[in-house]
Amino acid sequence: MKENVLEVLMYLFENYINDDIELDTDEESLRVELQEAGFQQVEISKAFDWLEGLAKLQDSSHNSEPVKLSSVRIFTQEEQDKLDCDSRGFLMFLEQTGVLDNHTREMVIDRVMALDADDIDLEQLKWVVLMVLFNQPGQEGAYAWMEDLVFEEAPVIVH
Repeated sequence: MKENVLEVLMYLFENYINDDIELDTDEESLRVELQEAGFQQVEISKAFDWLEGLAKLQDSSHNSEPVKLSSVRIFTQEEQDKLDCDSRGFLMFLEQTGVLDNHTREMVIDRVMALDADDIDLEQLKWVVLMVLFNQPGQEGAYAWMEDLVFEEAPVIVH
């Protein structure tokens, strides 16, 4: 079975996060279960590395200086190659509606860039946003909104 890191992360999120299981408490049994579900060991390891990177970002978020609200985010060429125009527009929409702030937007972009895919489509981006918001203090409303969007596939109109 050819799977990518994001599919492993989505599987973990769908099957374990809502059960309040700590991923690092029994990582080995999770790895075994993921292999039994058909995921390759290389992709499983990359997924755990991705989650570790997210945890480090969340830990460092308390020490970061806020970006001025009037700032504009310019995407690098590498980011533009990975995030198409729709995805970049969706990030802007989430920021303008208050679902993401400057810092969580940067966390999302960092985690997208950490994926081993050449490009990320809008549905995949929604999953990354959901995973980033999951453990962010004070983002419960934004997380709930994204959870509804991802799991109920509610249509969102971006103007």
